[in-house]
Amino acid sequence: MLVNHDLPNLSSYCAIGTLAGLLYVLRMGGRGHYRLPEAMAPALETGAILSCWFVTALLLALLAFLLKIGPSYSRGAFVAFNLLTPLLLLAARSLSKASLSIAVSHKIVGWRPIVLIGFSDEIAALREQRFLTRVGAGDIKTFVLSEPASPVTTLAEANILRSACDFARRQDCREILLALPWNDAGHLERVRGYLKTLPVTVWLLPDANIRLLTRDAASECIRTLAFHVQRAPLSEAECLIKRTVDIVLSTLALLFFSPLLAITAIAIKLDSPGPIIFRQERKGFNKKHFTIFKFRTMTVQENGPAVAQAIRDDPRVTDLGRILRSMSVDELPQLFNVLKGDMSLVGPRPHALAHDDQFEKMLSNYSNRQHVKPGITGWAQCNGARGATPSVDHIAQRVRLDLWYINNWSLKLDARILIKTLSEVLKQRNAY
Repeated sequence: MLVNHDLPNLSSYCAIGTLAGLLYVLRMGGRGHYRLPEAMAPALETGAILSCWFVTALLLALLAFLLKIGPSYSRGAFVAFNLLTPLLLLAARSLSKASLSIAVSHKIVGWRPIVLIGFSDEIAALREQRFLTRVGAGDIKTFVLSEPASPVTTLAEANILRSACDFARRQDCREILLALPWNDAGHLERVRGYLKTLPVTVWLLPDANIRLLTRDAASECIRTLAFHVQRAPLSEAECLIKRTVDIVLSTLALLFFSPLLAITAIAIKLDSPGPIIFRQERKGFNKKHFTIFKFRTMTVQENGPAVAQAIRDDPRVTDLGRILRSMSVDELPQLFNVLKGDMSLVGPRPHALAHDDQFEKMLSNYSNRQHVKPGITGWAQCNGARGATPSVDHIAQRVRLDLWYINNWSLKLDARILIKTLSEVLKQRNAY
């Protein structure tokens, strides 16, 4: 070949190499070796890498035989490829583990705080068996509860659970781990009662009895044996998709409505004294406070412990404000809240802090509305639940619709709500 200066057809070799890589990645990915906890584990998966590559090589040989393309490839190149590739795969895996470890230690990727709640003996056993290293990267904040022998939840235990929830909310935790006996239904239910207010995934880790039955194999497959006690309403991928749509659509909406925004701002300034933009504190995702923006439509700017809800023919509403509210133009500045990330285009409508505190006392599941970002419009508003909430029944109806939206979220549903909202605005229903 060298004498005749003939070069092999490199495209065919690149094709077979690409196919081999695809088959190998599919097998390794199917066995979970590309998940972050597994990729971070210090031990090199030599057996898994060699076995996956051996099966890949057999599949390539079978494919060459069935398609009768074997003579097109050099046997020496095929043998060298199958001998050198596993060595390179082992080296690459070692390098990726080292790089990932450095990236995690510098909080570049994969880092997140983790809350661990449980009994002292269960937590101690987990640490001895290095269970927590199988869950993911991050700082572990431990909250120790009273022993299982305790007949009732004590005041101290209630305070510990509240502290755990407050910490998870402040640190934006995505997962909470429970180290409790699986047969202690009383403690499990009491803990769930506190954690259900958080939009996080809750895992019940294998207890001592489960670990005994599995001969401590749980330390190698925590995700398989752990039990889902609670799931986050939206996965990280769904949150990313929803956020991307929010940014794109809110940017386009601001460009489209910019003339209307400018005209409205000038009209408000000329109509009555006061600021153009009304600002008020609201609770957003996971009860985090943010400042909502609206065009000023009233003569007052209530933002404290006592805020009166707007009613039909409210004397506080200005003449111009009545027109803006009837067409929902006063809500347009909230597009900036969407761009900032405090709100979404679609989601449960946020209420004033004073109303939130009041409604939480009336309905135990009211705070579940804050498991997703609040929206400019929502499923409740599209189904007639707008305006004041003079009774518990009105509040309960709105909460029921909001929770249905959270439990059934999809991009298709968001699009349906946006279209329906436009129809409702054009009909000027229930807006005052």
